[in-house]
Amino acid sequence: MKLVFAGTPEAAVPSLTTLLGSRHEVAAVATRPDARSGRGRRLSPSPVAQAAEEAGVEVLKPEKASDPDFLDRLRAIAPDCCPVVAYGALLRQEALDIPEHGWVNLHFSLLPQWRGAAPVQHAVLHGDDLTGAATFRIEPDLDSGPVFGTVVERIGPRDTSGDLLARLAESGADLLLRTLDGIESGELQPRPQGDDGVTYAPKLTAADAEVDFTAPAMRVDRLIRACTPAPGAWTTFRGERLKLGPVRPVTDADALPPGRLGVAKDRVFAGTATHPVELGEVQPQGKRPMPAVDWARGVRPTDEDVLSAT
Repeated sequence: MKLVFAGTPEAAVPSLTTLLGSRHEVAAVATRPDARSGRGRRLSPSPVAQAAEEAGVEVLKPEKASDPDFLDRLRAIAPDCCPVVAYGALLRQEALDIPEHGWVNLHFSLLPQWRGAAPVQHAVLHGDDLTGAATFRIEPDLDSGPVFGTVVERIGPRDTSGDLLARLAESGADLLLRTLDGIESGELQPRPQGDDGVTYAPKLTAADAEVDFTAPAMRVDRLIRACTPAPGAWTTFRGERLKLGPVRPVTDADALPPGRLGVAKDRVFAGTATHPVELGEVQPQGKRPMPAVDWARGVRPTDEDVLSAT
């Protein structure tokens, strides 16, 4: 089939690469416009745009998917199907009607669970044992279209959102290709999602990523892993923001009041509402990430110092 692939972040690149190596023709790629990133705040193309340009594929960067010039170009290309992976723009009916086989989205959850922008983060945050990826035909309502297929992935006890998304991006790419093959042959028909088990996964903001050490250790652990690498978990220490890498709940350390720090020879602990957590990597404001032990040697926390909410 002739395809126009739509995607933006790094997690979409494995799917694009897989389709470029398949028998299908990727005639063009649609992605979000260049965005400012890095310390210099320079305009940079999306990871999908970079991959497409390296492969010599036409790249379309509409401000909105409803832009008339973009829709005209889609009609001129006349794709049979438009596979989508984390594109990040709203698709209106006018765009959905262009390809004969519609727009087929690879979503990183087992629909109808965790519809929305941050399914992997919410699966980690809520302590799910299993997650996965699903391909479905896009409809105007949020992630509600009929499902073509799924793959299942177990969530490990130390998985961050980044770890899990990296695995799902690879297994999901194979699922997307199998889905397109089945659509082409006519052997694969989507099944409507059920009404039971619908949950939503809104985007996690920096405010959501603030760690409350008056919560149980399990909650602290899950929140930090869910927010790693983005938007990045944080707390405050002596009035300044301190970014936190993944922690580890421990039962072999002395109890500490919530937020109170305990420093051993080669370990740093923080109290929670239950048992302490061992800090891993931290990043003080304006500095590079460092092991918590090195940070603690420099700041020399006292009994008056706590990791606290703003």
